[in-house]
Amino acid sequence: MKKLMIASDIHGSARWCGALLERFEKEGADALLLLGDILYHGPRNALPDEYAPQKVMAMLNPLKEKLLCVRGNCDAEVDQMVLEFPIMADYALLLLDDLRVYATHGHHCNEQTPPPFARGSMLLYGHTHVPVCTQHEDFVAMNPGSVSLPKQGSEHSYMTWEAGVFQWKRVEDGAVYREFACGAGKD
Repeated sequence: MKKLMIASDIHGSARWCGALLERFEKEGADALLLLGDILYHGPRNALPDEYAPQKVMAMLNPLKEKLLCVRGNCDAEVDQMVLEFPIMADYALLLLDDLRVYATHGHHCNEQTPPPFARGSMLLYGHTHVPVCTQHEDFVAMNPGSVSLPKQGSEHSYMTWEAGVFQWKRVEDGAVYREFACGAGKD
């Protein structure tokens, strides 16, 4: 894989899912990794702009060959019945060049409760709706923030990985606002 796009927490917003998919097309990424909370907004969140899970489903299903997904705390078995790509795994293990990546939603495994993985691994997670890039002693933790319901004043955002570099970008215009080069230490 040459280029990966990473996003989390769409929460059924047709507006923000559509904007994300426009970015996906413009990015020319090989795949889109969704870190959970795809269709449902959850009881603790306000309704996102243009909350329309059926529209989100209709937008994502045609891309099933390019989607990699993990299950979020708001994703349910009934969601899997209408989505044509697998979303029920709690985590995915990826190899990006020589980098081992553990992708999960973040409600179980996160920076405070990391999974058992090899030293030097990367933890990708969503759930908090806040972008993160933190270098720990044994791993780096990254969060793309939320596509539809950003928190703590953050942007509607996603990430890309290409040639060993992770970038955080705004959904509205694709502008880069943070970068992390693997092997380069803190950003």
